[in-house]
Formats: sequence, C-alpha cells, structure tokens
Amino acid sequence: MASSVRCTFGLVVFFFVQGCGDHATPTAQTDVVLRRGLSGEPASLDPSAATDNFSVQVIQDLYEGLVREGPNGEIIPGVASSWAVDNSGTRYTFQLRPSARWSNGQSVRAKDFVAAWQRVVDPKSGSPVSNDLRLISGAPAIISGKSSPTSLGVVATNDNELVVELERPAPYFPQLLTHSSTFPVFSDAAARSHDASTWVSNGAYVLSEWRPGTRLDLVRNENYWDHADVHIPKVQYQIATDQYAQFAAYRAGQLDLTDTIPANALPALRTEHPNEVVIAPYSAVAYYGLNMTAPPFANNLKLRQALTMSIDRRRLVSALAVGQVPAFAFVPPGIWNYSPVPWEWNDLPDPERIAEAKRLYKEAGYSAGEPLHLRLLLNSSPAIKQTATLVAAMWKEELGIETILTDEEFRVFLQSRSDKKRWDVLRLAWNADYDDASNFLDIFRSHSVNNDTGYASKSFDAALDKADGTADPDARRNLLENAEKIMLADYPAIPLYFFVSRHLVKPYVIGLEPNPFDRIRSQSLTIAPH
Repeated sequence: MASSVRCTFGLVVFFFVQGCGDHATPTAQTDVVLRRGLSGEPASLDPSAATDNFSVQVIQDLYEGLVREGPNGEIIPGVASSWAVDNSGTRYTFQLRPSARWSNGQSVRAKDFVAAWQRVVDPKSGSPVSNDLRLISGAPAIISGKSSPTSLGVVATNDNELVVELERPAPYFPQLLTHSSTFPVFSDAAARSHDASTWVSNGAYVLSEWRPGTRLDLVRNENYWDHADVHIPKVQYQIATDQYAQFAAYRAGQLDLTDTIPANALPALRTEHPNEVVIAPYSAVAYYGLNMTAPPFANNLKLRQALTMSIDRRRLVSALAVGQVPAFAFVPPGIWNYSPVPWEWNDLPDPERIAEAKRLYKEAGYSAGEPLHLRLLLNSSPAIKQTATLVAAMWKEELGIETILTDEEFRVFLQSRSDKKRWDVLRLAWNADYDDASNFLDIFRSHSVNNDTGYASKSFDAALDKADGTADPDARRNLLENAEKIMLADYPAIPLYFFVSRHLVKPYVIGLEPNPFDRIRSQSLTIAPH
C-alpha cells in the first residue's frame, strides 16, 4: 500500500461559534440536503477540461479516481482497492475493486482510465491539464505531438488491473492521482454534456440538475461502491459570485457551508459566534501575469522588476485582512522537499525598496511626465477587485503609473485571458494539484498551456527537464530551486500573496477537516440532527 505524501504546513486555526441563522429540520433522511456556496460558475464538469476551482470542487463529488483523499488530505483507496510500486519507483500496479460502478450500473474498468488519460494527453483534445500527466511514460512526446496517444505508458492488463509506467520515480504520484485530470470518464459525450438527464459519473454523487448562474443539484449515486458510507443524500451548490451575498445567505440559514468569508465580517464572527469560522493554510499563490510577448513588458526587464518591487505586500495583506502571507517567491511554503527561494530584496527597508523601484522605472524609460499606462484584466470578485485597486494605487503612488481595471464574469474572463491584445497585466492564481514544486513551476514552461504570460526561457526549461530526469530527492530539489530563481530573476509574473482557505460551517455539519489543498468532499461530511 502506498504511503501518504508528507506535508509540512502550519497550524490550522479554528474559531468555534454558535450558529448564525436557522436550518429547516429534515422530516426524513432522504430530505437532508447539504447546501454549499460556490463563488463562481463551473466552466466545465469534464475532468479533462476543468482548470478552475469551481469546476474541480463539483467534479470531486461527481467522480472518483484510482485513489482519493481522506478528510485531512491523506491518500486512501478509491476505485483501486490497493496498489504497489516496484523497486525502481517507476512501475505502479493498481488493483481495481470489482464493485466499482458507473452511475448507470456498468462496471468501471481499467480501460476506462486508459482511454481517459490518452484523451488528456492527446494534443487534438487541447486539454489544459495535460501537463498533470507528464510523469507518465511517453506523455511528454505525446503532448508535443511527436507520438501517438496509444504509446502512453498505461495498460489495462485486464478489467481490474491497471499498470502505469512513469518517466522517473515520483513519490508524490499517488497524491497526483487525487486530481480531477486523472479521473475516468464513461464517454466523451457524457463527460462534455451538461445535460443532467444523460449524466454518467462514478463518484459518490451524480448530477441531477444544473441551473446556470444559480445552482447545481447532486444526488447520491446509489451505484457508487461505497454508497453506504455516503451519509448526505443530496448536495446543492448555490452559485454566489458576490461573497457578501453568499455570507448573507449563510446568515439567513440558506447555506450550510461557504467557500469564502468576507474580510470585514471576520472580526464580528470571531467575537459573536463561537463555532463556525475555519481558517487554514492553503497551498496556493495569487499573482499577476505580465504580457511578455508585446510592449511595454517584452524586452524590458527593468520595468517588470520596478512594478514588482513597488508593491508593498505586507501592507496589501494587512488591508485584505484574512490571513494571507506576503509572497516574495512563487512556490508556497510547506511544499514537500522544497525550500523557498525569495528575491534577495524582500528584506530591504521600504524606503530602499521604493528607491530602487523608482530608479529601475526611470531607466526603463518612464517618468512622472511620461507615465506608464496599463490594462489590468481580472475576473469579477469583490476581493480580487479590492486587491487590484490597492495594487494600482501603489503603482500610482510610487511610480505614477496609470492603470485601467477591467473586470469580467468568470467564464468570460477564461476566454479573454487567452487574447493577449486585451491586457498588459492579468490577475491569476494557482493552487497545488499535487504536493510538489514542479506543479507550480511547470506552468511557466515555454509550451505550457497554462503559461498565460508567454514567458520563454531555455535555461528555465532545461533546469526543469533535468529535474524531471533526476531521481535523487536532494539533487532534484536543488534543480527545482534553481529553476525558480531563474524565473523570478526574469520577472514574468508578480507573486502577491499565498492564500489561506476560509469557510463558514454550520455546527451541525460534521466531519470537515481543513487540508492544504482545500478539497472538501461532500461524502466526508455528515449532517447531525438539529
């Protein structure tokens, strides 16, 4: 049995309070509904296409991979009842449980994983999560169009045995398999369809209704192999892009669990209500991507560095007031087998930092008389807009930069981000798919589908490639740390802060244990009588 991945995260902070609002007492167990807040409309419920947190959260309820995460993030069996790895650390053999079923009653077979993974890495599919499978033998060549998807190193030896060959040893591989990119799909049509009447999935729940912009209704999948331990029969995700509206719904007793808390509500909640605020470290970074393919940032390193240094991150997180940690590097603290590599100037006194930013700005060709004009594109969210407003004010105050903010509804933003003619600066965030620094650094590879900035560095790519081929953990860590140093020295992106997760949870919702990936599966929860 594979062991769980080691995570070294800070202390989790809990604040326990009496409930806000009321919740109708169910008349029967079948009437119990878990009502969850969701801060955005899922872009897709296809595991091979989902990159946003809103989609992934729902997919985690609808599908199950070979393994799954327990409530506190430990790796436990999923569709696979057991697995083993050979002495080389590159060959995994998974035994699938015969009782695993799709929601239509058909067996989940090893070849379903083969087909799903081949579709993810096939460049014709254009999957934005294809890099998550780069570890599998043959995947890099397939993704780059040099080999056929059928050459992927994954084989169904029979209906209940799956053999996976890796490019190199990767002790975090079982943890990677909890990410939605590795989930099976019944068929392309079923995976891509948003029609609940034809929905087929293999997780604890199945989609029963999707009202775009309003809510998604899920019901317990009675064909799920472990359905007897799924205690909540119905889950309703209520879409509330405004965090204050979500908070109001929670206070009114219309939600049992939120996925955010407004910063200005925290002091009162901590004081007035004893049992509902849950705040924990979260392996994720908020950052601004710079358009490296066109002026003003292309071929202007000093300008990129000036903008980065002029932001007072400590003042920023203090204003946001929800516990974020200032980011002076890209990879968050606490990642397995990795030491942070912040910029050398992060400890400079503020006057010296600002003086250097002003010097670089002037040498980049700008001044108070001829200021830089920027277009900052972001998705609509009060917290994201607040951050952008604060950063734009700092740029104006310290350097005289004029910034135009454009905020768009999330699904529109997902389209606009790919059009670099529309923005100079792009608001982005990245959270860990698995517990390894490469998951954060790989997005800056020259040909990564997640490289919104257009950054291209042969030395950075070479460092990552060498790390990919290095089995020794210490040597690999050094290579990854060097790669981050190369990227940070080029300033293609501006890390702002590392996240914390924050939820409001009714006292009668039992079983929520925060984890560094902020994945809360509904099947782990129970609603107590109240």
